[in-house]
Amino acid sequence: MPEPLVLIPGMMCDARAVWHQTIALSAERAVTVAPPVAGTTVEEMAVATLDQSPARFALAGQGLGANVALEMLRRAPERISRIALIAFSAQADPSAQSVAREPRIVGAQAGRLAEVMREEVPEAWLADGDARPEILGMLRDMALTLGEGVFVRQSRALQRRGDQQAVLRRATLPALVICGADDPATLPRRHHFMAELMPQARCVEIVLCGHLPTMEQPEIVTGVLEDWLRAPLPAR
Repeated sequence: MPEPLVLIPGMMCDARAVWHQTIALSAERAVTVAPPVAGTTVEEMAVATLDQSPARFALAGQGLGANVALEMLRRAPERISRIALIAFSAQADPSAQSVAREPRIVGAQAGRLAEVMREEVPEAWLADGDARPEILGMLRDMALTLGEGVFVRQSRALQRRGDQQAVLRRATLPALVICGADDPATLPRRHHFMAELMPQARCVEIVLCGHLPTMEQPEIVTGVLEDWLRAPLPAR
């Protein structure tokens, strides 16, 4: 039986951010969506997700979810059969970016979460296209559903995250890196570099796609994940 899959969405995203992948991939395996909402550090979020995950599983994360996935791999490599990392950075939060999060945290706490989300994920971070307004609207709706408490905790987790490049270098399992060709937030060249750090990784760059691949190009991302999941695992 195919190994189950755990999907971890990104910042202020719930299962709607990976709806297409969840529905399509569930035809062949059990799929769990685990938004990183518990804890104020990547480490705490990883522990909480591991506690609710199967004994052994494939793992995919986007953005903050990818950081949580890497911490899960660091803590329990024997439980993870393969890993996919989408639109992420393995480096610690740059100081300027960390400082810039503070007014957004204050704004969320003051009840301006919808406005803050327009700053957190600017329109320019998504590829130009007819679907962009709908995607931004869904992102706002997901954020308002999760609430300002989750926003603050996730922002703190991103501020406090450490450099995870050493985890990439030690990741000897089958790995996949996915990025949007038009992503100005996490540049494609950085994704190719991170994939090169991993002994068994390949990088897939998706055209007409920005910072939210699972929502901007859901069919293509699902197809790439299907190929990754169907590839035979090396002998243990």
